Amino acid sequence: MEPADFDPSALMLVAELVGTAVFAASGASAAVGKRLDLFGVVVIGVLCALGGGAIRDVLIGADLLLLTDWRYPLVALVASLFVFRFHPALSRMRPTMLVLDAAGLALFTVVGTQKGLDFDLAVYAACIVGVLSGIGGGILRDVLSQEIPAVLREDFYAMAAAVGAIIVAVGARWESVIGHWTLALTAIAVTFVVRLLAIRFRWQAPKPNF
Repeated sequence: MEPADFDPSALMLVAELVGTAVFAASGASAAVGKRLDLFGVVVIGVLCALGGGAIRDVLIGADLLLLTDWRYPLVALVASLFVFRFHPALSRMRPTMLVLDAAGLALFTVVGTQKGLDFDLAVYAACIVGVLSGIGGGILRDVLSQEIPAVLREDFYAMAAAVGAIIVAVGARWESVIGHWTLALTAIAVTFVVRLLAIRFRWQAPKPNF
């Protein structure tokens, strides 16, 4: 049961905006590292923050959130400008950024999966949408900055997202018993922990021997 005096939707909105800012900072940092100008930094920062959600909305046929809610692009823009201005200091905060990035991945994956289920997608399709929602922005960031996408190099980035998406999609059939927010927060926590463990212990899938 959910507490009657608690509004989890407001907390989720704040968490989504924080995740948007973190992903924008990640994209903007990559652009700064490539010595792009202000416009390039902002473009890559905003695309990294909003790209996953845009891919999700296109796949499920929903209105693009970045065009219907001004708060998300504004937060992405401000975060990108902040990184452009203060990037020397932020470069010393890489461990913190990795933790926040893991939180953003977990949050966006779960929200994306739930939205896919809300649009009556099959379980496997909702999982795909959820994973793309979490990793899509990072793929756009890496492609635009001419890097091999991190999702193809850091195996447990996409796998961590897949774990969270499966928890949401499979657990949805018992949502009336578990509770909507309990299920969501559990999936977010598991995805977050799996990603941090992968970073800490350098988990990798097998690679070809040469």
